Amino acid sequence: MGRLLAGESLRVRRYWIETSDKSGDLVHFRGDLHHHIFDVCRQELGSKFEVLTEEGKAYLVKVTQLDRKAALAEVIEERVIPALAKPWIRVVLSVPRYPVMDSVLEKLVELGVKSVHPVFSEFSFVRSAGTLSENKVQRWEKIIQSATQQSGRGEKMELHEARPLKTFLEGINRNEGFAGLFAYEGPSTLGIKEELTRMKSQGVPSEIWLFVGSEGGFSTQEVESFREVGLKPVTLGQQVLRVETACMALVSVLKYDFDLMR
Repeated sequence: MGRLLAGESLRVRRYWIETSDKSGDLVHFRGDLHHHIFDVCRQELGSKFEVLTEEGKAYLVKVTQLDRKAALAEVIEERVIPALAKPWIRVVLSVPRYPVMDSVLEKLVELGVKSVHPVFSEFSFVRSAGTLSENKVQRWEKIIQSATQQSGRGEKMELHEARPLKTFLEGINRNEGFAGLFAYEGPSTLGIKEELTRMKSQGVPSEIWLFVGSEGGFSTQEVESFREVGLKPVTLGQQVLRVETACMALVSVLKYDFDLMR
């Protein structure tokens, strides 16, 4: 089976499918997936586009059969999508206002973040699992899937179940390759450049955890909880950054500093 030329995939639409939708060299489209591709996106008989799966491959397909409720496409080319390079970036985010969370998730997918771990903190917009609806979580999953299609990632960004910050910190697995950055808008003399230099002096980590507060930041007591697990507050400068700005800045700095933009 052939391979796509460099850059060729950028000229076609991409859609995420479940592994079970593909059988050999055929891809089946039914239900919501069929509606999205053929009713919303107006693909038609003979159309060519890519489908992405969890196995880290992109398949260029051609639609060979199409009716109102189902469609069939034949795989004509495939390519392997490179896996996310290490160190993996994991973002622990105090749940902000929902529109902010929607935007942040989309951008973190595009920037190649490995996983997002929502937490409930003292000043988070949502402070308990009981007030976080299942519909909202489902919406976040759809945003991640859509951003995955747009960016051409070979795997979905993981969205973990929201937990209280205290519980999360108590159970964090500080393995040999662990490194963490706790971004704080309050008083701190430790800059991100200084902390990254110290971090790399101990060897390149396999994963870096970023801790970002919601609109209200973290409380004094929560700052102490971070200190207790060895995470000192790191400043991002004199200006107070919005949640989405802090996330983008932190991830971009890490990708540049650890040469993850190749």
